[in-house]
Amino acid sequence: MSNWIEIAALEDIPRLGARVVKTDTMDVAVFRTRDDQVFALKDACPHKQGPLSQGIVSGTTVTCPMHNWKIDLEKGCALGPDEGCTNVFRTKVENGKVYLAI
Repeated sequence: MSNWIEIAALEDIPRLGARVVKTDTMDVAVFRTRDDQVFALKDACPHKQGPLSQGIVSGTTVTCPMHNWKIDLEKGCALGPDEGCTNVFRTKVENGKVYLAI
C-alpha cells in the first residue's frame, strides 16, 4: 500500500523540465512532459550518476546531461545500446496537484 505525498502544483514543474524532491535517502527528479504527464525517477543516471533532473525531456525520455544517455521515464531504463536502470516512483495528478508514492 502506498502513501501519497503532495509535492508540487503541476504548474510549478516546467513543461519538458523537472523539479527535485529531496528525501532522507535520495533525490527524486519529477518530470513533466509536453502533454502534462508526470514521471518520477531517482535523480541519478544508471551510467555515472548524472543528475537526470538537469537533462532534456523529449516525449517520454530524458537525456542525461553528462553523457547523453536516454532514459525511459516510465521504466527508468536506458534505451539501447546503453544498459542500466534507475529507481522509478509512481506519481498521480489530482486537481492540479502532483503526488508521489512513497
